[in-house]
Amino acid sequence: MNRCLMALTVPLLASASLLPAQQSPPIDSVFAVWQRSDGPGCIAGVRHNGSTVHLQAYGMANLEYGVPLGSESISESGSVAKQFTAAALLLLAQEGKLALDDDIRKHIPEIPNFGSPITLRNLLTHTSGIRDQWALLSLAGWPPGTQVHSIDQIVHLMSRQQRLNFPPGASYLYSNTGYTLLAAVVQRVTGQSLAQWSREHLFQPLGMRNTQWRDDFRRVVPGRATAYSRGPGGLWALDMPFTKVYGNGGLLTTVPDLLLWNDALSTGTAPLSPELVRQMETPMRLNDGTEISYALGLGVSRWHGIREVTHGGATAGYRTYLARWPERGLSVAVLCNAGPADPGGYARQIVRRVLGVTGDQPAPGPRVVIAPAELQAFAGAWRDSLTDRIITVVVKDSVLAASAGGPAVTFTHLGNARFWSLVAGDFRFARAGNGWNLTILDQGLHEYIRQVAPDSASLRLADYVGRYHSDELDVDYQLETRAGRLTLRRAWEPASVLLPSYRDGFATSGRTVRFMRDSAGRVTGLRVFAGRALDVRFTRVPDSENGK
Repeated sequence: MNRCLMALTVPLLASASLLPAQQSPPIDSVFAVWQRSDGPGCIAGVRHNGSTVHLQAYGMANLEYGVPLGSESISESGSVAKQFTAAALLLLAQEGKLALDDDIRKHIPEIPNFGSPITLRNLLTHTSGIRDQWALLSLAGWPPGTQVHSIDQIVHLMSRQQRLNFPPGASYLYSNTGYTLLAAVVQRVTGQSLAQWSREHLFQPLGMRNTQWRDDFRRVVPGRATAYSRGPGGLWALDMPFTKVYGNGGLLTTVPDLLLWNDALSTGTAPLSPELVRQMETPMRLNDGTEISYALGLGVSRWHGIREVTHGGATAGYRTYLARWPERGLSVAVLCNAGPADPGGYARQIVRRVLGVTGDQPAPGPRVVIAPAELQAFAGAWRDSLTDRIITVVVKDSVLAASAGGPAVTFTHLGNARFWSLVAGDFRFARAGNGWNLTILDQGLHEYIRQVAPDSASLRLADYVGRYHSDELDVDYQLETRAGRLTLRRAWEPASVLLPSYRDGFATSGRTVRFMRDSAGRVTGLRVFAGRALDVRFTRVPDSENGK
């Protein structure tokens, strides 16, 4: 969205700030871009030291009927919902109905035996290695918005998987699948759906009267805001989550209810308890002892030296952010029904205004001068040995910068070939023979390999042409050459071009396709790396079965 095109109009506000203007932090300016009557917007709530200091709605809940957003308009949470699923698991553990270190197969035996137990705790902390459901369904050609998916369908999809992204507990990679499986676990151990159980054991006891799970997207929900994203020509278009999958997301709620939830976490209000909250906020440790910033449905870190507990969310055109800074008695909830909105960024602006925080997040050490000529040794393309993600490192205005396909991020040199960025993490280069190795500390240690682009003259595209089948996804890919380029398509879709990245490796649409060869050098299959779904394998169909 081009924010310069968002002309400011008289705001349509359904509630006023709860303190006089001279006492209230200048929060309205954060949402000035949404103060209009011809677009969706956001609702923001702030509690500070036990009092609600701001509760305001900006923009429209429904554009077709001209309904403005109100302070209690219902929106969808996206992944902010994960903390509610985590709380359900902890309460059931207190009742002795399960244990967080149970093997998932104890409750869902359809999940294959991958050699090492996958615990419920692994699922809660995204350390299970289980591939993300939405990434897999996208590879199969049925991403969200093209088909109505269900929890049972996701369980069946997982029952077909033959590999994990990594061994359980070895690394961190965000996966919605874990929380969908946890919703199924609640159903199996209680005999109630997560929606029914949560209503009786969480929402009603806490007084969250406008909160429910979106277990049936067809249900009429009075007061629900419609979600929008930018469509052709920059016009607003409906963008609603038509799915029956929830637990990973799918919580219908309001800003006041989310602030009430944050209060319950801060005080350990029943049915929660201080011990339960402590468990929810304890970061996970990987098998090698590395502590990550993800706990049980919550991210826990420090910002400007202040401990923060946060989670963001996105589903279709809904955008959400919920955060607490317990040491400062501050709680912020932002719900938006506009796809281009940045609720996490808005929340940070609010915190700056309320707490008077200025400046950038300090680096973990002082800047160390390094000559531009020395920086050139690190420039080039680097590939993550686990995820196959490729990062391009360049020297820009005499500083190191890196990009994974989006805008380049600049780094601060901390000495000894160590570079840091608040956005991209901690880059560390080390000598390896006549060259360098790169490791990145980002929720665990990632090793990167320097890549050399393949010589186009040596590429034999005909080697890759053929049909490939995945048993895990039950889908075929057709590889062809068109106008001197390799293309990939599913039977019902247009072809996409594969661009060579390294030997037998090609990139397309945010994913990498790596071909496999036998001892004689013949291409026998391919492996797809698609962000949160790694090493999904396809076997080449023999020409005799391919109509040749």
